[in-house]
Amino acid sequence: MILPVHALVRTRLQHALTHTFGIPEAEQPDIAIETPPRRALGDLAVPVAFELARRLRRAPRAIAQELAAALGEVPGVARIEPAANGYVNFYLDRRSFVLARLRGTVPALPLTDTGKVIVEHTAINPNKAAHIGHLRNSALGDALVRLLRFQGRPVEVQNYIDDTGVQVADVVIGFSELEGRDFEGVKALADDPAVRFDYYCWDLYAKVTEWYEGDKARLQVRAQAMHAIEEGGNPLAEMGAFVADRIVRCHLRTMARMNVDYDLLTWEGDILRLHFWTRAFEELKALGAVFLQTEGRLAGCWVMKIEDDTAATDAPAETAAADAPASPRQELDEEPREDQREKVIVRSNGTVTYVGKDIANQFWKFGLLGKDFFYRVFDERGGRPLWATTSDAPSGGPLAPSFGHASAVYNVIDSRQAYLQELLKQSLSTMGFPREAERSTHFSYEMVALSHATARELGYADTEGLGKPFVEVSGRKGRGVKADDLLDRLIATATGEVMQRQPELPAAEARVIAEAIAVAAVRYFLVKFSRGKVIAFDIQEALSFEGDTGPYLQYAVVRANNIFNKLRERDGVDADTITAELDTLSPDALTEGDDADELWGLVLEASRLDEVVDSAIRALEIAHLAKFAFTLAQSFNTFYHRQPIMREERADVRLWRAAAVAYCKRQLTQALALMGCEVPGRM
Repeated sequence: MILPVHALVRTRLQHALTHTFGIPEAEQPDIAIETPPRRALGDLAVPVAFELARRLRRAPRAIAQELAAALGEVPGVARIEPAANGYVNFYLDRRSFVLARLRGTVPALPLTDTGKVIVEHTAINPNKAAHIGHLRNSALGDALVRLLRFQGRPVEVQNYIDDTGVQVADVVIGFSELEGRDFEGVKALADDPAVRFDYYCWDLYAKVTEWYEGDKARLQVRAQAMHAIEEGGNPLAEMGAFVADRIVRCHLRTMARMNVDYDLLTWEGDILRLHFWTRAFEELKALGAVFLQTEGRLAGCWVMKIEDDTAATDAPAETAAADAPASPRQELDEEPREDQREKVIVRSNGTVTYVGKDIANQFWKFGLLGKDFFYRVFDERGGRPLWATTSDAPSGGPLAPSFGHASAVYNVIDSRQAYLQELLKQSLSTMGFPREAERSTHFSYEMVALSHATARELGYADTEGLGKPFVEVSGRKGRGVKADDLLDRLIATATGEVMQRQPELPAAEARVIAEAIAVAAVRYFLVKFSRGKVIAFDIQEALSFEGDTGPYLQYAVVRANNIFNKLRERDGVDADTITAELDTLSPDALTEGDDADELWGLVLEASRLDEVVDSAIRALEIAHLAKFAFTLAQSFNTFYHRQPIMREERADVRLWRAAAVAYCKRQLTQALALMGCEVPGRM
């Protein structure tokens, strides 16, 4: 890891600036640490002399010379040189650097913030099967969780279940109005082993949408159903609760295939039944943050005025195109569709909009509500309980952990929700919690579409005539790619590729390998692009063993593992014994000549994982990690071809090369794990 070196260099420079130039630390400029463009210029470069030139009225080169002399010896640094252009260049002690990282003796940096982080992601409406758009949410959210935990932060992972929203009401209407089923009939259907309940509801949801379009007066049936579900204690509410429960269990199985997990399922119905919203509503009214509109289209609604800096420059969720994938918590509110300065919080019929429930939930996440849920064990996941909120006090069972009370909250929700997420921050500020407002982060992302080739492969015809470079999907219209179908297709294709390369493999083993490849293919594809970019998912591109793909990264690690398998078989050595032998070897293979520079460059690049993780979290761009991993895999493959290990006759050179590969393999495996990708035994 490289950040401990950065921290040491930065501390020594700050000390030198204070004692050599008399600049108190509080008045010093930020000390940036860069990577020189050429190995001859060192391993780290600091341009602080440029920042000080005007202040000290001296040339950067003169300042750099004095700084380099003042620094003296720095542990882990072989030499420090001022450059003619004013940089201070640091050349690391290659031998000690490699050995410390192979042995895992690099001290971790102390955490500057030890408070708990809540990351809420996935949040699929529990009314139908998960689709490819939901996979981008979970891939990004789960990667963020892994990155934060990599840094040592305590993270609580929540999945919000909108069990009282319009989508659940629509499926209930489909069962009751279109199919004439009662609760027992729906339960029998869900219990039928021949029926994929989430797939069935997918089709039913599309039929209900068509039913509404046939007669807009039928939307009143939706409003009545929503009100009944929110009130509870009636047949429609019972049916809605059952549908939501069964669909959530389907979603959890889908996400488990993606290596995605959670700590807590937060059920929206509990927010209502436990009067979380009532508490938040009274506070907002008392402070004048919401008011009752008495005239116009919003008459009878409680609304919140939108501050100027919270203007809806992005279209609100309610105005999203009908053919866009349905967004979590998306529903129709009775309000204007133009540039909005007032947001409905409680409708004229008394039902709460989802932003109102989100406000209450956000307050609870920070421990500001003065109320708490009860908790129950919903399922077992990997040998540990998956908890869910409940409205009823438990009568026994295990004691729930302490949920909520976060110091920071990340809500992973698509970009169409930017307007509403700003309202959460505005509400916190209005209530007198500016710190919590600042620490409420909307981790937004754009939609996922399909490439035309993949759309055709999945059965969509005439997609080229749509006039777009990609094919949009729509949950409302039933046109889309179910997540499980996509994974099944990827696994089947990957299995064929594995069997072609390894025909002697048993079918079961080939299937396990193919599953790992398929998950890496889809997860890597969904995070490698900037989150602000619309993705056109392409099956063949994602599964390719060449280029910027998950399987390419996996193959690099498998190749490195094969080297060590051969070393173990031929020489009886592994990564641990290699590390022990390096103590007695000359470091020339690491320090002398172009080959040594390439070997050292591979190690140094691999050590940047912690720096890249820090950058990805600060920018909220998992793509930074993906780019790093791809570049590292490319560097390893180039090294593999230029500097063979098994054919190298010089023992010391062979062992130093093997050491570099061991460290690169470890870091690349870790980078893949941070993106939720496992490395199969072979490919």
